Amino acid sequence: MTVGRADSDADQRAAAHAAREAIEVLEVLWGQSRELAPTAPVSISQLRVLYILADNDGINLRALGEELGSTPPSVSRMCDRLHALDFIERAPSSASRREVELRLSGKGVRYLSELRARREESLADVVAGMTPAEQATFAQGLACFRSAVLREKGAVGSVRGEAAGTA
Repeated sequence: MTVGRADSDADQRAAAHAAREAIEVLEVLWGQSRELAPTAPVSISQLRVLYILADNDGINLRALGEELGSTPPSVSRMCDRLHALDFIERAPSSASRREVELRLSGKGVRYLSELRARREESLADVVAGMTPAEQATFAQGLACFRSAVLREKGAVGSVRGEAAGTA
């Protein structure tokens, strides 16, 4: 192994370590601020469905299951619960009579928008404690991380659904 390769591997490990630590801090932040950004009345798995639908209006159950890495019965049950909450709408597919298209309802869009706003407000409080240079570096680093995840996932579908694991 060459010195340049060793440095590169060490840099990658250090970056992965820093990313893991940042994720853990965010988990703690979300846990401490549940009153600011609760996910109720939906579970984390159901929230992933809402994120995917926000990014993929009109997706069918099969494609949603692929995004989630879940079985059709599991996906169908999650959608049943979200439909009962009036967070999603189901409509016959224009492409196939055997398929159903899924999309966020007005209530689902509002819920997701309000949740995102509360989370951003909570994060803004933390970011406000950084210098402008640190804020710019932080934003650039996050943008680079997101781009790398999109490249790793083949830039298809919703990273939120795929990166979070199975339902």
